[in-house]
Amino acid sequence: MGYVVIKCGGSILDGLHPSFYENIVMMMEENHVKPVIVHGGGPEISKMLDQLKIETRFIDGMRVTTNEVLDVVEMVLSGTMNKTIVRNLMTCGGRSIGLSGVDGMLLEAGPIHQENQLGFVGKVHSVNTKIIERLLNEKLIPVISPVATDKHGGRWNVNADLAAAAIAKALQAPLCLLTNVPGILKNGKVLSNLSHLEVQQLLDDGTITGGMIPKVKAALDCLHEGIREVVILDGTEENALKRFIGKEKIGTSINLELTYAK
Repeated sequence: MGYVVIKCGGSILDGLHPSFYENIVMMMEENHVKPVIVHGGGPEISKMLDQLKIETRFIDGMRVTTNEVLDVVEMVLSGTMNKTIVRNLMTCGGRSIGLSGVDGMLLEAGPIHQENQLGFVGKVHSVNTKIIERLLNEKLIPVISPVATDKHGGRWNVNADLAAAAIAKALQAPLCLLTNVPGILKNGKVLSNLSHLEVQQLLDDGTITGGMIPKVKAALDCLHEGIREVVILDGTEENALKRFIGKEKIGTSINLELTYAK
């Protein structure tokens, strides 16, 4: 039984179809695949920062993370968001455990840029896969917040896409990026399979637009991190994960092959 890493962005969590949690529990119970959930929480972090009147800014789409901002990031991601997902899995009969990259030094990280313009924004250097494997062997579903640590006890705010990519690479697992769209569209039709070169061409010629651009760029970043396959799925669609695990054509699958049948 292999692994699958499922990344849920903060913007999709409220809109997830109820079957998402049921599908995760089914994976464990029926031994189809071992699921690992990695989540973000950008909108909720921004809301809490506004409530606390803490100013924040972005550089190239990444939140500049001061120590004050990092306190809020950890509180929201490892607290509210993480436990909401754990509770939802429990209500569907699943056994899950919420943790962050700090716990057991699950995710060891360092600064994403040497210039350190982004403050405490990090990049994962290593993943303690033994923790994940032990939890899954005990039939516990890991729900991971992307706050990481280092050997000196420091904390790092890691982009959830990149944290999920690092975990998928360490586990040699495919990565599912959940969104609120059915996949990459061309002339109104979903493109089922694409190579990274074909995706880049669709970006260059303007076929991919709007909110899909950052999602697709995240998928390409994940492939360049060594992931063998990234799948963009519509998390608002009923039984999307179940259908994907069942090998149905759903969403858009992207890999590094030069040619891939549509």
